[in-house]
Amino acid sequence: MLNTALLLTDPSPCLRLLVLTYLLNKASNSGEVKELRELREQDYLVRDIRALQEKNGAWSRDAIRGTAGSGRVQTTAFVLKRLGYIGFPPDYPVIEKAASFVFSCQQKTGAWSPAKDGEDENAGAEATLIYTALILQGLALSGYGETEQAKKAYTWLSSFRLPDGAWPAGMVKGNYRGIAGYRRLAHSRFGCRSTTTAVAAAFAYHPVLSRTSEAKRALDMILSTELREAGATGYEVARLTGAEQVKGLLTHYARYDCAFILDLCRRTGIDTDDERVSDIIRFLLEQQGPYGLWEYNPNPGASRWITFDILRSLSYIDAKTDWLSLEPRTPFRKYPSKQKRF
Repeated sequence: MLNTALLLTDPSPCLRLLVLTYLLNKASNSGEVKELRELREQDYLVRDIRALQEKNGAWSRDAIRGTAGSGRVQTTAFVLKRLGYIGFPPDYPVIEKAASFVFSCQQKTGAWSPAKDGEDENAGAEATLIYTALILQGLALSGYGETEQAKKAYTWLSSFRLPDGAWPAGMVKGNYRGIAGYRRLAHSRFGCRSTTTAVAAAFAYHPVLSRTSEAKRALDMILSTELREAGATGYEVARLTGAEQVKGLLTHYARYDCAFILDLCRRTGIDTDDERVSDIIRFLLEQQGPYGLWEYNPNPGASRWITFDILRSLSYIDAKTDWLSLEPRTPFRKYPSKQKRF
């Protein structure tokens, strides 16, 4: 069992506020909650962000640790994702300026392109698919997922959905791009796990689209790829809170973070009656330390954030809904052996 006092000793007022709100169910007008709301701009996760924001609302790729290879649009979308995750509202001036910048770089199709930070209208869908999904994550989590510009982007993303419910890595001369073994989906020929995970999260963070069949089917495909990587537990939260570098595009979700997948299940409405979800919960509980914390060995400073995230998922995930999986449980191999011709 966890003594929540361990989480309330964290120096981050944002984390303490989230613990009071989600785990201890403190009223929004309570004195403790009001005090922490006033303190959260002093949080170490926010101070540098506020100081480094440019006049147009963007952040350069050097502003966030480990965003080499991405430009201002992706970096700014990641900051939106962080601020939304740690509890800042959409009318926070820093978020308003950032969202305005991101939308100003949107293409006519509704997508964003990594080529020239979204200025190249002729960029193909190879990297633009996952790039657009990552940007939508930031917009949705910070409260801008229901704007007309965001709706256009979601419609564009949906147009690339495969018949089996997954998303491809992209298209090359009219053909689906090949998938590396580590990014394969168990029951999809052309579906890319990294792209499908990015799209599933973009839908899961949306207040309405999170419960659609598109979101659930994408997550169903991800759950069918049954990987259990203890070292990856909490990796996504560690990135959001600055304990891990933010890098990679097609490889953005190369690691299978069960804590992150459980959070998506909570948001999407996939319940614990699904054996794959209950297995993930058992897997996570086996990693819980003697004091109730999930220790993140690469950077122990992220342990309390990861612990909060897992406890929130466990507290709010549905026990039973009308969810029905369409995927059979089969062993998954990243690189299956090829059949001999003779």
